[in-house]
Amino acid sequence: MDALAELTDALPGDLVLTDPAAVEKYRFDWSRDSSAGTPVAVVRAEDAGHVQAAVRWAARHRVPVVPRGAGSGLSGGSSAVDGGIVISMERMRAIEVDTDCQVAVVEPGALNAEVKAAVAEHGLWYPPDPSSFEICSIGGNVATNAGGLCCVKYGVTTDYVLGMDVVLADGTLITLGGKRIKDVAGLSLLKLFVGSEGTLGIVTRAVLRLVPAQQRRCTLVASFPTVDTAARAVVSMRRTLRPSMLELMDQASINAVEDYRPMGLDRATGALLIAQSDAPGSARTEEVSVMQAACEAAGASEVFVTDDPDESEMFVEARRVAFPAIEARGSLLLEDVGAPVPILPRLLEAIGAVAASYDVEIPVVAHAGDGNTHPIIVFDPADPEAEQRSRAAFAEVMTAAIRLGGTITGEHGVGRAKKVALPDQLGPDVMALTRRIKDALDPDGILNPGAVL
Repeated sequence: MDALAELTDALPGDLVLTDPAAVEKYRFDWSRDSSAGTPVAVVRAEDAGHVQAAVRWAARHRVPVVPRGAGSGLSGGSSAVDGGIVISMERMRAIEVDTDCQVAVVEPGALNAEVKAAVAEHGLWYPPDPSSFEICSIGGNVATNAGGLCCVKYGVTTDYVLGMDVVLADGTLITLGGKRIKDVAGLSLLKLFVGSEGTLGIVTRAVLRLVPAQQRRCTLVASFPTVDTAARAVVSMRRTLRPSMLELMDQASINAVEDYRPMGLDRATGALLIAQSDAPGSARTEEVSVMQAACEAAGASEVFVTDDPDESEMFVEARRVAFPAIEARGSLLLEDVGAPVPILPRLLEAIGAVAASYDVEIPVVAHAGDGNTHPIIVFDPADPEAEQRSRAAFAEVMTAAIRLGGTITGEHGVGRAKKVALPDQLGPDVMALTRRIKDALDPDGILNPGAVL
């Protein structure tokens, strides 16, 4: 029996795909990573046992394994590898809500939006909310330590993972953590796997901390003549308070949204801030007043405040739709560089300088309240010279972030797109330690090879 026949025999039925046309759909994530290979098979696991069987087979034959969630990643973290297998979690979608412990026990294929909807029925809330929350999976969120629009106040994925089951490189299934809020027994291995991008193990179940449903929100929308004045308003706000949302859109992203889905945004605005407060009672009014004063002092040309849920959602939707709107303009190279909040104006200035230096279009949206920016480089794929300049600009944006004491990735992960810059941020000692951990847990290097390291 050849090796592939052994795999299909171990996982019968339609769990294993080998038809080239079917396999093609699992080669790329949303980044359309040009280095993506062609796997020999795709395993559509339905439970942890199927994942174990596939990994054990791969370990015996030293075949690369790439775990895959919904394929919505933006850094090439789930790009397929030539001659390897993809283990897709799309069929593992179970969600169990424990209202007494205020946790959700979730399989990795469940979408972020599905988890939010399931827990909302019990008056609870799962805060991490990537812009792609409607289509991204919890497994992918855990793999990249995903963030989102509410992270400025509520934190990122790792802040909500209390436990998980993980299949290791030899097929062993381990359980880390659980439903306990406090647990410091042993090394903090749980946190080691969150954000590891499938390079240390494959998550097959996650225990997610929930909080009571979010309070009523008040939304502030402020228009600024420039990105710099908007960024300085953000710095001022964050000195004294932490909004539940604080997002930035520059003029290019505003116009991209208006071209893609007209929403009545002012095309002449240099930058837009969308902020929210969900503080209880009168504290909400006080927070919004402080935010409004900060915007006006920084030079806002207009400040609009609303308690109307529909109006609020319209502005939030404009921010969420920015990625597909900008994608409609051409091929994209997606960044998510970040810096300490006080450095945000300098980071945005540096991004603008890169765009001018390389003569490329770089619309910017940002989770401004936590210093995480999304410069999106747009180029014509039919123009090789434009693509070359865009890729040089992509590298230079990461260099600029590192130079300012920032990071090459705040929430999308390193994947394959940004790994060349990782040593510059971490330094040789941390890189060496990272490789020792990888070698200890995956000595044959079969788990997501080519990603991160």
